[in-house]
Amino acid sequence: MKMKRILISGGGTGGHIFPALSIANAIKRRHPDAEILFVGAENRMEMQRVPDAGYEIIGLPVAGFDRKRLWRNFGVLLKLWRSMRMARKVVRDFKPDIAIGVGGYASGPTLKAAQKAGVPTLLQEQNSYPGVTNKLLAKEAKAICAAYEGLGRFFPTDKITLTGNPVRADLTACSLTQAQAKTALGFDSTLPLALVVGGSLGARTINESIAASLPQITAEAQVLWQTGKNGAERWAEVASGHDRAKATVFIKDMAVAYRAADIVVSRAGAGTISELEILAKPTILVPSPNVAEDHQRKNALALADRGAAIMIEDAKAPTDLAPAMASLLSDKSRRESLSANIALMALPAADEKIVDIIESIVGTR
Repeated sequence: MKMKRILISGGGTGGHIFPALSIANAIKRRHPDAEILFVGAENRMEMQRVPDAGYEIIGLPVAGFDRKRLWRNFGVLLKLWRSMRMARKVVRDFKPDIAIGVGGYASGPTLKAAQKAGVPTLLQEQNSYPGVTNKLLAKEAKAICAAYEGLGRFFPTDKITLTGNPVRADLTACSLTQAQAKTALGFDSTLPLALVVGGSLGARTINESIAASLPQITAEAQVLWQTGKNGAERWAEVASGHDRAKATVFIKDMAVAYRAADIVVSRAGAGTISELEILAKPTILVPSPNVAEDHQRKNALALADRGAAIMIEDAKAPTDLAPAMASLLSDKSRRESLSANIALMALPAADEKIVDIIESIVGTR
């Protein structure tokens, strides 16, 4: 069975892009001659990250609906109409054997166009609570690759396979010990280290909470603080007043950062959670309230209910985050318990499992 042309669509955030690239790389490992084309949204991060990874991408003008300012959605509807026309042309010209949707604005028009053209489609659902787009696409999809149990409430159960979310291969390939990783990052290898991850743009509540409590946290531990772009100069200035804190807009080598960390503080995006599960990191999750379907809180609850992570609501982070960090950093047995429980939720080799399903679909067309 020779796989010829694969269409992969989605993006908007790293949580969608990294799984998409992991799937593409896994396809290429098995089928080096396969032609892979990505479809993303114009002016979103996939338009840079995908070419950087060596793949061609076409951008659609699609944008998300503004749920608060409804009058702005006339322009959104116009962009959606244009995107549907472009997606139909992409499918017609590229003639894919299969179309894969990983979530994000572009996946809706692209996979709908593929389904109307009779191209089999596969959905990769990263969250514990699916978004509207995947719910609408599920009926005509050939397969749905899930990262959480219980999605039969939303999708046809006979189409669901529990595969997990693909994670970046380099994260598990790091050969450094924790002490070596701390030293490589410029930290004291004998002191505990908290890794705070706010996303590429920055999580304002997390950043403000850390800024206000750095004296308390650094009295006992060290902090590697990935601030994101928004307010980066301000956060860097705050961190500069503390010898045990380092602030950076972006962490280039997340494998080393994860390896060095005794605890991780993060938003509750599905991709990040999958990484934390695979790496078995003791984690405090502060779900973003600014996401569709409140899916980050549902992702976090799926772990917190199993004793696999600590969840702090965004509104409570200013008062509760620093004490929770201090408590966890000083409690080795709690860290070990969280680590063991989150590891039980890990679903490794998700990319290979998804390619198995892709091959079965393409092979039976």
